[in-house]
Amino acid sequence: MVDAKILVVDDNKSVLSALEILLQFEYKSVQTIFNPNQISSFPDLQDIDIVLLDMNFSAGVNTGNEGLYWLNEIKKRSPNTSVIMMTAYGAVDLAVRALKQGASDFVLKPWNNERLMTTVKSAYELRKSKQEIHDLKKKENNLKQVINEGRNYIIGQSKALTSVLNLVAKVAKTDVNVLITGENGTGKELIARELHRLSNRKNEVFIGVDMGSIAENLFESELFGHTKGSFTDAKEDRAGKFEAAHQGSLFLDEIGNLSLQMQAKLLSSIQNKSVVRVGSNKPVNVDIRLICATNCNLEQMVADGLFREDLLYRINTIHIEVPPLRERNEDILVLADFFLKKFAHKYDKSGLRINQSAQEKLMEYPWPGNVRELQHTMERAVILSDGSVLKPSDFLLHAKPMQSMDGELMTLNEMEQQMINRALEQNDGNYSAAAEQLGISRQTLYNKLKKKNN
Repeated sequence: MVDAKILVVDDNKSVLSALEILLQFEYKSVQTIFNPNQISSFPDLQDIDIVLLDMNFSAGVNTGNEGLYWLNEIKKRSPNTSVIMMTAYGAVDLAVRALKQGASDFVLKPWNNERLMTTVKSAYELRKSKQEIHDLKKKENNLKQVINEGRNYIIGQSKALTSVLNLVAKVAKTDVNVLITGENGTGKELIARELHRLSNRKNEVFIGVDMGSIAENLFESELFGHTKGSFTDAKEDRAGKFEAAHQGSLFLDEIGNLSLQMQAKLLSSIQNKSVVRVGSNKPVNVDIRLICATNCNLEQMVADGLFREDLLYRINTIHIEVPPLRERNEDILVLADFFLKKFAHKYDKSGLRINQSAQEKLMEYPWPGNVRELQHTMERAVILSDGSVLKPSDFLLHAKPMQSMDGELMTLNEMEQQMINRALEQNDGNYSAAAEQLGISRQTLYNKLKKKNN
């Protein structure tokens, strides 16, 4: 017996009895209604799998308009329920109208029992398919919400960060490719997620890929997918990251780590807006918003023959550079307080605070590991803390303050200028080489020198 619920609506009690007898041996639940007005108040109509609905209820009327009206009412309340229309007056145009308005099939009275049972079975299969699609879409939406949930935050109020976020807001609504650069630990992925959150694709998935962690022999399979049997471990068809990100955003982190061969394959997919799975010759169209990130100087890599210039142009429609933490000093204590509260809650150490001396120590430190280093420093301090106040000794900072030739401590600006001058001297005034040595882009170096000369 099929675990399905069927509702029969007809003003002829003989029809109701005949259908109830015929269907009850095949289907778990068969209910009948004599008056169609009861449809409006029928309980749990959305749980009904199939409705067998008469098209005419008033004596002397055979236009079918009454049935079409109640068909629409049923579809409003339960869109996935299959509705089979029944009438003793067969007309092709009426059947077409019913099918266009959502009926799954049409049965003429008197019916052939075998044919009617086949029609009901087909309607039930249609109902199951619609419900499965509905459930899959619901699961997909829930999965997207989980993947895109705001686990991370962009914290800060400095001018440097505000400038970046203003640019992000301008660019987000477009579909242009974006390249995000910056030192390690500055929060490039957070900027990428913010671009997605503010975009027209925000309700679709954000897929992040660490390009530096993908082995070259698995590059195509990971990004473009593969077909069953295309290589030893390919036991089933699998979509790659491009297909997974279809209609959403694809974030390729550490793109500067790709070999020239992998760069060529990536460029082809970006240009064609399609991918070909390993083991297949059929291209699959993909609609993605591409966001890339790197801490490398791609322009210098192009000059050195290590990065394709045409790929750089493709991914670099808009360039966003995330400033290092030492260039956004006013954000250090804001971030420290945020991480303090976060880890105090996580490790059940409420009431912790940072004293003035410790705050000064945090402000004076250059943070070579940027926000990531600050986060790890705060977590370690919270874990190891014994009291309610964090002191300078609670913060284990590894970088030693730089000193001038006479042994005096320098300010951060003085230290920075000395590092820039030293890098330029060591590289014979070559800005690109000096910038690479300092771990910043050439444009950042220009900006710092311009600021110094103003």
